[in-house]
Amino acid sequence: MFTAQKPDPRSKLLIIIGLLLLTTSCTVVGDRIDRAAGGPNVPADTVIIMSKAPSEPPAEKEPQPQPSGPLRITVVEAILLTLENNRALLVERLNPSIRQTFEDEERAVFDPQTGAEISAGRVEGQRLARSGSATEAFTTDTYEAGIDLTQVFPTGTTVSVEGNTLVTDSSLYEERFYTTRLGIGFTQALLRGFGSAVNLANLSQARLDTRLSEYELRGFTQSLVAEVEQTYWDYALARREIEIFEESLKIARRQLSETLELIEVGRLAETEKAAVQAEVAAQEQGLINARSKYETTHLRLLRLLNPPGKDPWQQKIELIHQPRLPEIKLGEVESYVQVSQRMSPVLNEARLRVDRGDLELVKTKNGLLPVMDLFVTLGKSGYADSFGSSVNDLGQSNYDAEAGLRFQYPIFNREAEASHRRALLSREQSAGALENLTQLVEVDVRTAFIEVNRAKQQIAASSATSRFNAEKLRTENEKFRVGKSTSFLVAQAQRDLLVSRIDEVRAVANYLVALVDLYLKDGSLLERRGISAPGRDPV
Repeated sequence: MFTAQKPDPRSKLLIIIGLLLLTTSCTVVGDRIDRAAGGPNVPADTVIIMSKAPSEPPAEKEPQPQPSGPLRITVVEAILLTLENNRALLVERLNPSIRQTFEDEERAVFDPQTGAEISAGRVEGQRLARSGSATEAFTTDTYEAGIDLTQVFPTGTTVSVEGNTLVTDSSLYEERFYTTRLGIGFTQALLRGFGSAVNLANLSQARLDTRLSEYELRGFTQSLVAEVEQTYWDYALARREIEIFEESLKIARRQLSETLELIEVGRLAETEKAAVQAEVAAQEQGLINARSKYETTHLRLLRLLNPPGKDPWQQKIELIHQPRLPEIKLGEVESYVQVSQRMSPVLNEARLRVDRGDLELVKTKNGLLPVMDLFVTLGKSGYADSFGSSVNDLGQSNYDAEAGLRFQYPIFNREAEASHRRALLSREQSAGALENLTQLVEVDVRTAFIEVNRAKQQIAASSATSRFNAEKLRTENEKFRVGKSTSFLVAQAQRDLLVSRIDEVRAVANYLVALVDLYLKDGSLLERRGISAPGRDPV
């Protein structure tokens, strides 16, 4: 029989230390791994904050009734409606949230893990009898149950606490035998896997990937807003072109009627009729093309707005804002270039890829090192004929301790060297791509700035051309009525006036589109439109 012993205070202290290490591990990791996306004070905000735009994908809605009458919208309302309903944007807005799940996966590496095991076994065999002259049969049943708790730290340290009980019931002994053990183990990487820099590299890369998706989303949103504005003005221009062609067609038909009357009374020759008829046919052809362009632009705008209703393709649209010359004074081109260096999404994406390459170098350098781990295992065991007695026996002088070094290194280590060489080349490639993109963005901004100035100058020039062509047509009509001109010259003057009137309206629309393109190229379009979205802060 075994007698119960009072627990040793040292064994209690060992157990308490192990449990405290594991319960505080989450706090330690939480302090080291904040939610910053790529650096301190930079929140990993993947929620889109846009006016009239939900931060989460909307649930399925029942089809809304078709609005009565045409959809009357301004430019701002068109943008807001697009941010709320555009299907492509709804898809893109999920990407940052999807990428953030990879952060949680990498963070899970440092989550504590617990395990338990229970087993039973039997051995029936022969052994040398205690008399030494024969054998005797025996049967041994074993039952074992254990539980362990393991924590991995960013420093490359692994701590584990375990407890198990082994019950042995043998026919060789009268009573069962209980063995209870409590132990704690430490493993510290000394070379490969040492330090938080390498162990947190995957998590840092996952955070950078989340920020990358935010800049990608910002770039997509900017392009979408620019497309909405450009399509809005294209739609207004198409509507105005139809009106101009309709007015011009009326004039051409009236001219044909007057020509036919003059031919009937003998004031004009029959040959004058062909030129006027050709002009009427040309105006009708232009009107057909203008109406086709209008319908096509109408479909493009509907696709962007995606208005509610069972059949949005039948929704009519009326624009409240028509192309007008805005009162905007451009600054120096250098100011727009400087803005693009800070706010261009493609540049910020390229900078993050360089940072990601730096983290990859940290990982591959670590792979060049051999494995050398220091391990320490401490345990206390109790032995008795019952479970409770074996636990109380933990206070006795029974213990086990083990410490040592574990070393491992491949002879050639070619895989690690190839990975490191590839990481160096990729890092160099990313840096070169960033320099190239910086130059391309500056060229795009400068080109867009030139286009804005050209489009603005075209407004005054086209307006003057339209006035002169109107006077030219009036003069030709007067000369035609007194017989000093021909129907061909009148038709030619009328066609010149038609082209100049369309060019005048198009010049204003082109100027508005050029402004939008400039703001798109320098990355400030969303800010200028009062839209808040991820990726605003420069890298």
